[in-house]
Amino acid sequence: MRFMSIPYENSGRTGQKHRTRNQLIAAARQIVTEGGTPPTVDEAAAAAGISRATAFRYFPNQKALLIAAHPEVGVASYVPEDAGSDPEKRLRGTVRAFIAMIIDTEPQQRTMLRLSLDPRTEPRQLPLRAGRAISWFEEALAPLELTGEEIHRVAVAVRSAVGIEALVWLTDVAGLTREQAARSMTWTAMAILREATTHGPPPEE
Repeated sequence: MRFMSIPYENSGRTGQKHRTRNQLIAAARQIVTEGGTPPTVDEAAAAAGISRATAFRYFPNQKALLIAAHPEVGVASYVPEDAGSDPEKRLRGTVRAFIAMIIDTEPQQRTMLRLSLDPRTEPRQLPLRAGRAISWFEEALAPLELTGEEIHRVAVAVRSAVGIEALVWLTDVAGLTREQAARSMTWTAMAILREATTHGPPPEE
């Protein structure tokens, strides 16, 4: 008979365990926000006032902790409530909200970007490689008269121009301010939408 492994925080006294887990995540985010290096489980535990042994029951290693601390994990949608079925309004609102979140959490985003570039990381193990933003853009673009596969290709093109990768290049290399970078990314995203509606989605290959 096979038994499923149950995460530590989902067995017994779950309320207290979820609070402890959230304290560790909050401590890790605070350390990164304050400009520190990516925290180890030990460092997050010390900052949260939680014992080392307890912390490792929730996060067996630093990578697991940083994945949980990534700010995009809990977001379900960025489409404005009043956007209706207008693809341009939906995408513009989604892109602006996404960019604002990236800038507000830039230290954590840069930390996750560094991890995502580590060749030892499994291809889809980290949030940046899980395609979360693509699904948000697909939702924004859903009213387009395109197939689901075509909408996916447009969403991928938008994601290639919007996010922490683009922000790093625009600010660190091109020398733009974050406000200028946000406007540039939004402009590019809307240009991709106009191209898609006028001439069709990006090529498959």
